[in-house]
Amino acid sequence: MKYISRQRNSDVDIVSKSPWTLDFLYSNVITRILLKPFITKPFSNLVALYMNSGLSKHRIKKFIDKNDINIYEYDDKNYTSYNDFFTRKVISTKRPINARSDILISPCDSKLLAYKITDDLCLNIKNSYYSINTIIDNDIIDEYRDGLALVFRLSTDNYHRYCYIDNGSKGKNNHINGVYHTVQPISLKHYNFYKTNSREWTILNTSNFGKVIQIEIGALCIGRIKNNHETYIFKKGEEKGYFEFGGSTIVLLFKKNTIKLDDDIVNNSQENIETIVKYGQRIGKAKLLTRIINKIIK
Repeated sequence: MKYISRQRNSDVDIVSKSPWTLDFLYSNVITRILLKPFITKPFSNLVALYMNSGLSKHRIKKFIDKNDINIYEYDDKNYTSYNDFFTRKVISTKRPINARSDILISPCDSKLLAYKITDDLCLNIKNSYYSINTIIDNDIIDEYRDGLALVFRLSTDNYHRYCYIDNGSKGKNNHINGVYHTVQPISLKHYNFYKTNSREWTILNTSNFGKVIQIEIGALCIGRIKNNHETYIFKKGEEKGYFEFGGSTIVLLFKKNTIKLDDDIVNNSQENIETIVKYGQRIGKAKLLTRIINKIIK
């Protein structure tokens, strides 16, 4: 399966394909039955045990070469396992945070699509559709009607740590168990990805964008979402957490009239084309009225 992304402010399409193995495994009823044992938590735990062991170190160089990763962007250390490398930390100067208070930043390196939140919203991730109601409870979604849903899809070659998008405070993390599927687009044709995958969500009470819901979603052979804090006062650009091995997704929900996304992201999303964004990079700004209301409330 082919899917399309673009660099910031570019009209050049970058076309990628799902691995043929995933195309095969998700292609029909029989192969999906055979796949079932491999999307259970015990299997995920077994893979995690291997990926966290020294036996997996030999995979690091192959992974770097295959994905053309610039290792000079990351901490120079002796990685003890594949997962140790996968959760590597970037050198802060390589991911500068746009510190201007009214600027909305990307929480991670990823490919971004934006949607308007409606009662019948189905999130489209590479030609597959998922009801907004499978992500979060209906009573919470009501507050976000006519707002924006931002979907950040991380692939395995991305930097897998993520940050807070603003100054503010947060409540507890709400964990929802699920079956761990791949986030490669082919799987989305046959499974309700958001409904079955392990995920955590929390409410961010931000200084400039109002009350934002952030949802982290795990994937096949991962399902391990490592958030650093429970109830907490945070700063813009501060690390919120990270994903262990696998591809993953972050969803941000904003209320109506709180943000204005940059034009290239809006235009690409209207064509169902993902925009490649970086951790800490500007992706939009707060609307003035929202900032005024937040200051009055405080």
